[in-house]
Amino acid sequence: MTGLGFIWVGKLKESFSRDGCALYWKKLGRFFKLDETMVKDAPGKLPPEEKSRREGEAILAKIGPGDVVVILDEHGDRLTSRQLADFVRKWTDAPNQRPVFVIGGPFGLSDEVKAAARARIRLSDMTLPHELARLVLLEQLYRAATILKNMPYHHD
Repeated sequence: MTGLGFIWVGKLKESFSRDGCALYWKKLGRFFKLDETMVKDAPGKLPPEEKSRREGEAILAKIGPGDVVVILDEHGDRLTSRQLADFVRKWTDAPNQRPVFVIGGPFGLSDEVKAAARARIRLSDMTLPHELARLVLLEQLYRAATILKNMPYHHD
């Protein structure tokens, strides 16, 4: 079974986020081996740029050989669900690599993490709170998996 990796900054604090992410994590786990890495939020007293820099260092330390870093970014590519499914197929079919989806904290990703990314995708033209972005990403990856398996979840 091919795998998907995830690197998140911070724990989920809202119950709706925890519940929704748990639901789609379980559903997505039927299709892929899932690996989740949590990076601690930088201390609250730091300025936003320093928070992003410290969180970015921690994120980069978790990236392994063969990881295809895919960041969620407001300036990323707009993809349909079918286009995301095609990317997932491409990334998971390639030998010795796996996509690793990265969502930063409230102040975004550092320039160093952005430079390490092989792909940037956006979930919406609107800014989403990072907890909601996790939930939307997991749902969209589940949708992509059902598209790839020709299951009836996705409707055109």
